[in-house]
Formats: sequence, structure tokens, C-alpha cells
Amino acid sequence: MGRAIWTALTDEQLLRQCAVDTYRASGPGGQKRNKTSSAVRIRHPPTGLIVIAEESRSQHENRARALRRLRQALYLQIRDPPPEGSAAEYAEVAAARTAEGRLDVGRKDARFWPAAGVVLDVLTACEARLSEAAEALGITTANLVEFLRTDAKVWQRTNEYRTAFGHKPLH
Repeated sequence: MGRAIWTALTDEQLLRQCAVDTYRASGPGGQKRNKTSSAVRIRHPPTGLIVIAEESRSQHENRARALRRLRQALYLQIRDPPPEGSAAEYAEVAAARTAEGRLDVGRKDARFWPAAGVVLDVLTACEARLSEAAEALGITTANLVEFLRTDAKVWQRTNEYRTAFGHKPLH
């Protein structure tokens, strides 16, 4: 199964594939935090991904956070081959474009992570060469770098790929 299949699942369907653990989180928070098992760890056995959330005193909030983090981890860690053909076939990227054709969406926007996943797919297919990836996506190299900088984890992953393919990391 590829990333596209897992990310298309509803929250309930994705959770059914996972092992969910609750436990008591350590740290500040007073008596309530020390007495309730509000921290949540989600393991996704098909991919080996593990995410945790323990910021809130509410188990429900932490479960929702952990699930969001699992989806982000799927986009960051799991690579799918990009579709063959033109950049017009990248629906996730097209949804994140402005009217001028620039790839410009904030990381809190629901369109960001799907677009980031496809951008990282294209980047790895181009062996982390930015100009080739930008051309394949139908955007400028500057726009691609600007998009990659939007999120620290996406930026880090980009530099990991660049290093793996023998390129200098971006600063």
C-alpha cells in the first residue's frame, strides 16, 4: 500500500490500522495530569511510524493531535512515485497554487501536507535537484525553495534527500 491509500482513509479507518496506547505523561500539569492516562501514542504497523501527543490534559485532544501528526508523518516519510506526465496531473499541487500559478499555501492550511508530499515525491524522483523538480512541478526554483521552507520538517527532509543524493544541504 502506498501513501495515497493511507492518507485517503477517514480518521476511523486509519485508526483501525493502528495500535493506540494511552499512558500517564510526566511533567507539569498538577494532580489531574499525574492521575489520568491522557498521553496518546499511535503506532502504524504497515509503515512503522510512531507518533505521540501528550500536551493536553484531554485524551481526546491528544488522540486528535497524534492522528494529525501521523498523517503529517505519512506525507514526510512515505514516498510514492510521482504521476507520469505533466505537472497538471499533480492535483495536490494544483490545489495549492495561487491564481498566478505560484505554489503558496501556509502549513496550517489543509492543502499544505498533500502538496508537500507530492513535492517531496518529485524532488526524490529528480534526485534532489531543485531546478529539475521545479520544472517538473511547473514552478520556479525560487518558489520551490520558498515552499520547502514553509515547514521546518519539510526543510529538514529536503536536506536529508539532498545529502543522500550527494548535494550540499540548503541553508
